[in-house]
Amino acid sequence: MIEKRPVPKGRVLVIAGSDSGGGAGIQADIKAIMAMGGYAMTAVTAITVQDTTGVHDVHPVPLDTVRQQVGACLKDIGADAIKTGMLATAELVELAAEVLDMRAPDTPRIIDPVMVTTSGHRLIDERAVEALSSRLLPGAWLLTPNAPEAEVLTGETVDSVDGQKRAAEVLLERGAKGVLVKGGHIPGRTITDVLHTTHGEWLFESERIVTTSTHGTGCTLASAIAALVGQDISLNDAVETARNYLNGAIRSAKGFGQGHGPVHHGWHMDRGEA
Repeated sequence: MIEKRPVPKGRVLVIAGSDSGGGAGIQADIKAIMAMGGYAMTAVTAITVQDTTGVHDVHPVPLDTVRQQVGACLKDIGADAIKTGMLATAELVELAAEVLDMRAPDTPRIIDPVMVTTSGHRLIDERAVEALSSRLLPGAWLLTPNAPEAEVLTGETVDSVDGQKRAAEVLLERGAKGVLVKGGHIPGRTITDVLHTTHGEWLFESERIVTTSTHGTGCTLASAIAALVGQDISLNDAVETARNYLNGAIRSAKGFGQGHGPVHHGWHMDRGEA
């Protein structure tokens, strides 16, 4: 008789673009999810020609191929959390919303509204922003915009903690269940991230790390949170743990590349930490 196995946890399906340089996109997502004890699956939306100096070319994956990737993963393995990243067109946003509504309506969604790379390359068009706001924002377990992305999504000025709070409130009013407005783009010695949910508000502070190794920080943080949420960790605890992991990854960066280098996703393994 085959022994019944416990229901697995920590399965994360990532719907995002690939980064050939390995620092952001699905490459960063996979590394971060594994570091947090999760299991990563991917539905690749685009193949980028990318390194630490910028994005040199983008090749979209056919919409039906994206749909089939999502369907295959959910049908066979299932997911405890969904994380979205680079969704460059309105058609792609609509597809993602449609297939998730159909196949994983109750699975927590961590929506990272990727709009511009660290090097300044625009990754999403205006119609896609509108589609994201109307189709993926409502019902999102967590939305993770940085300050410029929060300004685009809300029309609010986000240059202070008060601005972060206002933007989070607007996004909650539009249907998100949780919003993490990140403060890394706001000048100052201390970085404050504001988490606002339907259950309360939390402020997370950390000392700014002066470095050029910041490529993929947004992808890394959102995926680490998704992996923890997928293991039934409360959202505020997941954010705190993921932020601590990311801070360690930034501090331990190896300085690869000639531009904005990647963080060191495996820093905790170097130190023998869980």
